[in-house]
Amino acid sequence: MKLALEIAGCLMIAFTFLPMIRTTKWWIRILDFPRFQIAIIITAILLLYLITYRLESSLEYVFVVALIGCWILQARYIYPFTFLSPKPAKRCTEPDPENTIRLMISNIKMSNKNTGKFLEIVKQNKPDMLLVNEPNNWWAEHLSELDKDYPYSVKKPLENTYGMMLFSKLEFIKANVQFLLESDIPSIHTILKLRSGEEIEFCGVHPQPPTIGSDTDKREAELLVVGKSVKESKRASIVAGDLNDVGWSHTTKLFERISGLLDPRIGRGFFNTYNVFVPFFRYPLDHVFYDPRFKLSKLERLPKFGSDHFPILIELVYKPEEKHEQQPKKADHEDKKEAAELIEKGMES
Repeated sequence: MKLALEIAGCLMIAFTFLPMIRTTKWWIRILDFPRFQIAIIITAILLLYLITYRLESSLEYVFVVALIGCWILQARYIYPFTFLSPKPAKRCTEPDPENTIRLMISNIKMSNKNTGKFLEIVKQNKPDMLLVNEPNNWWAEHLSELDKDYPYSVKKPLENTYGMMLFSKLEFIKANVQFLLESDIPSIHTILKLRSGEEIEFCGVHPQPPTIGSDTDKREAELLVVGKSVKESKRASIVAGDLNDVGWSHTTKLFERISGLLDPRIGRGFFNTYNVFVPFFRYPLDHVFYDPRFKLSKLERLPKFGSDHFPILIELVYKPEEKHEQQPKKADHEDKKEAAELIEKGMES
């Protein structure tokens, strides 16, 4: 029992320090995800170890201190996503229907066939825009009934789990599908009008996750290409989708600084969206980031419908005159240099 706890503890120590290595290797980057779970496991190991055994050697003291240090490090990463943290994304206190956008995003899981439940959730929540990740031609056909309520759409169904469709009640001024880094992984880029006539930009993305044999060079590069693009735009932007990354990762934080966008979950909770079927191992992989010219009206995780992802619903109000109330983190010289290097590496890989 004691040896088993010590082996498990040493693994947790390794799993804590390995993600600090700046690399795109999949087997290291995947350890960015379970920081909360590692903290829970460390807590259990410490309690069992200290309750069951007396510390008799200096190595045992070092082991316990190392575990406590690792717990503190993990807590530092996840703390911003707790209710104890300040909220950089402020709430909108005055309704403004003409400048409100209600967005739902959902990875439907291509093999899932429960379109009825999904459509029921859409109809119940009445989003102005609906971003669907992973649709294939079967899903595109079964979602065609949305066309009567959503006169504007961009559809790129694919059979490789990277299809994407965007439905909108708001008028598109410009909309297109782009393949930023890979010929079979699309992103959707639009300029659209709010009901007030104000123009904003929206980008839907779904980069590859870290998986066995698949490093994250292109994931990092795609996010940072999008981040640079929205930063250079004069319009207020929203970036959303299944980013296959967690909000506390170095890459996501770098994306926030490069883009100048806000993460509404900070100070409000994890809003874990994946994996529906494994409650202990759930992570916030589906994201919405937005320009500080928007203020938050609602953020909600919606019910499951057969996919391995929960949908997310967010309601934003365009309030450019109140932009000064929200201060996103800014990129410094080192951030810009790192972003340029990661983009170049992703382009070459």
